[in-house]
Amino acid sequence: MPFFFRNLTISPDINENDLPELVATQLGLFPGQFQDFRIVRKGVDARKKPRIKLVYTVSFSLSDEALFRDRISSVTVPADVEWKPEPVPRMFTPVQTREKIVIVGSGPAGLFAALRLAEYGVSATIIERGQPVEQRARDVQQFWKHGILDPESNVQFGEGGAGTFSDGKLTSRSKDPLVPWVLERLVDFGAQSSVRYLAKPHIGTDRLRLVVSNIRRYLLGKGFTISFGCRLTDIVVRDGRCVAVIANDNEEFPCDRLILATGHSARDTFELLERRSVPLERKAFAMGLRVEHPQELIDRIQYGGKRHANLPPADYAVAWNNDDSGRSAYSFCMCPGGVVVAGASEKGGVVTNGMSGQLRNSPFANSALVVNVTTDDFGGSGPLAGIHFQRYWEQRAFSAAGGGFRAPAQTLLSFMGLPGRGTLSCSYRPGIVEADLTQILPAYVISTLREGVAAFNKRLRGFISSEANLIGIESRTSSPVRVVRDAHYESIGLQRLYPAGEGAGYAGGIMSSAIDGVKIADTIAARLRC
Repeated sequence: MPFFFRNLTISPDINENDLPELVATQLGLFPGQFQDFRIVRKGVDARKKPRIKLVYTVSFSLSDEALFRDRISSVTVPADVEWKPEPVPRMFTPVQTREKIVIVGSGPAGLFAALRLAEYGVSATIIERGQPVEQRARDVQQFWKHGILDPESNVQFGEGGAGTFSDGKLTSRSKDPLVPWVLERLVDFGAQSSVRYLAKPHIGTDRLRLVVSNIRRYLLGKGFTISFGCRLTDIVVRDGRCVAVIANDNEEFPCDRLILATGHSARDTFELLERRSVPLERKAFAMGLRVEHPQELIDRIQYGGKRHANLPPADYAVAWNNDDSGRSAYSFCMCPGGVVVAGASEKGGVVTNGMSGQLRNSPFANSALVVNVTTDDFGGSGPLAGIHFQRYWEQRAFSAAGGGFRAPAQTLLSFMGLPGRGTLSCSYRPGIVEADLTQILPAYVISTLREGVAAFNKRLRGFISSEANLIGIESRTSSPVRVVRDAHYESIGLQRLYPAGEGAGYAGGIMSSAIDGVKIADTIAARLRC
């Protein structure tokens, strides 16, 4: 049985390999008595700058467990040591079925629904409008280099979903017991083992592409069929039930159950659902700008000086609320050691996002600075008004920069109306054009951002800097549409349709989307067993 030692605080100067000896010394043991010593959690405590600390939770077993358990109640043993029983591994009872299952979309929700079905011995057909991750990476690089967009293979569409071209963050506020299972599966397919225990785990876009391709090969070996370049264009309905899907207007895939995991940017899919009278509703989201600083500046702000070699590139999370308007400004999808990237999926619109590799070794740090947008702000009528709202402002940004998917940009000093010009430069490709960013977002977003940035600078001294630049716009923070479903994850208006992940409006990010897909797979398996 494992023991857990929590709140082990050490200096970054101490080598992580020395943890067993440090724990043994505190417990009056010898390192040789430990069995299966492992790190369970690792975080950074930067509250007392510049005395930054690393904080660990470790677990271990002992050769003489009974003796140590007797000592647990002794005052000589730190209170941070506790004993816990081993978790019981979940057993997957095989499911026998002739039902045909189709999964639309190969982002986190779709892929993890497939992985979970495979645990039950159930296979499915996956259709994906974009390309395999290898081809998709080439298409995206061409877009960033030349400004030539492939509407079906880009940062939003293709194998792995939008998260493939991001930081690959695995942070989640969820305490769902499925979190360890998802992390373990990611490690199985090539993610670094540290994602199991880091307080803020991330894979990195470069490593994530390997993970995605390994998942594909595994699923193919389990009897799954995967079709790329296969865009959902219709759903065949009979007696209130989904019985087939049509791809590319001419290819039919019979299905008894449909997992719809298309992501938050599949606007044509939302239009299809509306035509098919699938219940939809507006959903609030957030929009704003990307801010980019030198990473070394963020390190100084957060660590109180130069970053120690054993510390990760510093990040930040800030928020501010205007009590009068009820609007909030906050950072979102912060990418230490990353770059700002073009994330458009439609011609004529500019969308920004942040991305970083596994090592986070870019000299820049970036984050979205966004403001909440309510459903009342959308105007218009119908459940798709939020899409029209997003598109309008994305097109404004495109026009402001003169086309070619270049992005409008402005120094933070200029945006805030402060003296000093700064230098307008940015990692964004295919390039930036200096512009007045107040013209590419609603006035209430601009005013809230300005107030929020002033508040952020009080917490992060130096945040308003001549080295900081803003790039517009950040508009795809989450889906502006929710596909209404019941407590069993099934559409309330179309039987056997299971809306999943971010595109369904029930998740935000890789982890929550993956967990949503897993829960849908568990629900389907339970129903197939009945």
